[in-house]
Amino acid sequence: MASAVSNAASEHRLSRLPADTTSFVGRRNELAELRRMLSESRMVTLTGVGGVGKTRLATRLATVVRRAFPDGVWVVELAEVEKPELLAATVMEALEIRDHSHRPSADVLVEHLCDKHMLVVLDNCEHLHDECAVLAERLLRSASHLRILATSRHVLGIAGEQTLSVPPLSLNSLDPRGTARPQPMSEAVHLFADRARSVVPDFAVTDANRAAVERVCRRLDGLPLAIELAAVRLRVLSVDQLLDRLDDRFRLLTGGSRAVLPRHQTLRALIDWSHLLCTEPERVLWGRMSVFAGGCDLEAAEDVCSGDGILRADVVDLIAALVEKSILSREDHDGVVRYRLLESIRQYGRERLAEAGQTARFRRRHRDYYGRLAAEARVRLFGPDQIAWLDRLQVEHANLRTALDYCLSAPGEVGAALRMGADLLYHWITSFYLAEGRRWMDRALALDTGADEARARALWSNGWLAIIQGDLDGAAAMLAESRAIGERLGCGEVLGYVALYSGMIAMFRQDADAAIGLYEEAVERHIAAGDPVGQALALIRLSLAHSFLGDSALAVSIGEQGIAVCEAHGEGWHRAYALMALGVEVWRQGDAARATAMEQESLRFNRSLDDPLGLGVNLEVLAWVAATEEQHARAARLLGIAQSVWKAVGAVLSGYGHLVRYHDACVDDTRRALGEQAFRTEFERGAGLPGEDGLAYALNEAAPAGAGEEDVEEPSPLTPRETQIARLVAEGESNKGIAATLVISQRTVEGHIEHIMNKLGFNSRVQIAGWVHDRGRETGTGPGG
Repeated sequence: MASAVSNAASEHRLSRLPADTTSFVGRRNELAELRRMLSESRMVTLTGVGGVGKTRLATRLATVVRRAFPDGVWVVELAEVEKPELLAATVMEALEIRDHSHRPSADVLVEHLCDKHMLVVLDNCEHLHDECAVLAERLLRSASHLRILATSRHVLGIAGEQTLSVPPLSLNSLDPRGTARPQPMSEAVHLFADRARSVVPDFAVTDANRAAVERVCRRLDGLPLAIELAAVRLRVLSVDQLLDRLDDRFRLLTGGSRAVLPRHQTLRALIDWSHLLCTEPERVLWGRMSVFAGGCDLEAAEDVCSGDGILRADVVDLIAALVEKSILSREDHDGVVRYRLLESIRQYGRERLAEAGQTARFRRRHRDYYGRLAAEARVRLFGPDQIAWLDRLQVEHANLRTALDYCLSAPGEVGAALRMGADLLYHWITSFYLAEGRRWMDRALALDTGADEARARALWSNGWLAIIQGDLDGAAAMLAESRAIGERLGCGEVLGYVALYSGMIAMFRQDADAAIGLYEEAVERHIAAGDPVGQALALIRLSLAHSFLGDSALAVSIGEQGIAVCEAHGEGWHRAYALMALGVEVWRQGDAARATAMEQESLRFNRSLDDPLGLGVNLEVLAWVAATEEQHARAARLLGIAQSVWKAVGAVLSGYGHLVRYHDACVDDTRRALGEQAFRTEFERGAGLPGEDGLAYALNEAAPAGAGEEDVEEPSPLTPRETQIARLVAEGESNKGIAATLVISQRTVEGHIEHIMNKLGFNSRVQIAGWVHDRGRETGTGPGG
């Protein structure tokens, strides 16, 4: 059972696939053809009209073939990405790549993917066609094991691309009289029946209604989205009545001609009809809901969409009606219900909102709501609700982007962008978005040249982002301007944060005396301003500075003050950093057990927040402790685990540069104790651990096989792909079966098996199977492990 749980967790870490909310119907031929294409080409694009099911087919294929990709399958949803410059950052977020450096996102992607066996699905590329083509071509050129599956209404047109035009769902042929001959149920009819049962539970396709159902599906060209919208009408119509009304509707559109509507017009006509059949308040809400990106919860819908004919109390009933009509989809996110418009339906709603002349008004209301949300989050982030608020901001990231974009594109709204960007400071730092946050803030500061408190706060906030990225000169310039504004306005809060971050720069430059003076100024100003956030941050840094100078008593006393401030407010994140800082000094005093306990407690919280900066420092200190305790293999492996974190962040000990001397000493001591080869082996084993496994090792929750210095497992001579194929050989799969499972050609499988035999000195598949089983007994995993 433990192994199964572990495998499930690993699979979750290596995938980002949307959960199915309805059953998947048909597409057996298309799935088989796509698997064949992916085995022959590293770039496959699904094309077709809106509503034909490109996204659903792509995500289904990704689910089916995920075993073929050791580094996972990942779906990148692009529908809500309206700015081309955010494309690479969105791919990074979807692939759960954190990078706190100032490097271009595309460069970070290339570096991350260069050695990965991974499938990336780029969904809804049409509005970013050129940018998707350029990025996909660059990634494929740089990452030889990467495969990309794209969905778009148009071919991307890059070298080596294979395309599959996604057809409508299959329909049975008609006899000359226009009725369906008795045949197995077609895919289109199967989908209609499945969706009809969601509104009429006892619905079934019978001999009496089969012909009418077939004609409905044929009238809708077998388009899945059109069929789903039509099936909802069975709540009030019979199948025959539905067919009559479809005929009437399409006859109007063709002027009585018997000509068949093009498929894109078929879907448009059905959405038009769905719109017509809504009540006026439902139509109004549909248009207003189109301003949301990535969906919204009920509170947001009530706040943004009510008024002018829609009472706030009526919004929930109108949403329920639109869900019943399949206009809105309902999604659960950790116990919170959210509502989303499918992209074709969202675009239609946007058109209706624009026709009503209401786009600007409701985009502003949308911005106002998310501006208030960001401001409230800033207040609530220092306290017991911290994790819940940070999670909420991450769920709302697409809407936050849309709100910031409105601020930077609408006249006179840049000041709101400065306030909102600064309010989201911890969202930028603790998530995937630090570099993106810096870009938003840079743009807003470039457009607003005023000298008010909003600009001063944006300057010191962006200064902290710059410090984390290692851009000390940029940070110093922003802090100097912020200080000048703060002094002119007499704003103690601004001056307190300027002193705090200026102290960080001084400490990074090894000027501990200057840093201590600045930190002490920051503590005093934040106490005077009644700001516990700034006070806690300054105390943490002041403790580290005194520790750096060897003043142990002050370092411990100030560190304990920082913890007390956090505990008085029920605050967890800053307390984790205070524990980390105090742990450094306790380690320096020689109390390894207490230092380990402090760092592990801090690590557990930073893991719950998924904060890479905190995790990296915790792992470093635990490595230093292990080295002083002469646990050199453990120290080397912890350094490797930390290195994986720093690679994502962009620099070792980012923001804590004065601690690098401890890192360097630990590396030197550990390498000397183990010898170069053993040090490199342990370091690379740590660096190769999946993130959660590395953190579990650091916390002593689970030790990977060979964790002890006396029992070091020999590293496998096989690559990850060869290991995967060897396991399938051990499971009795043929070369053809392995090729189908891993979505590669049979010739490629044969080449891998030849390499495996050469490396292991074998001449038969039986020997490979025996080797896999022997390693499974040694490591506690079987062939499928």
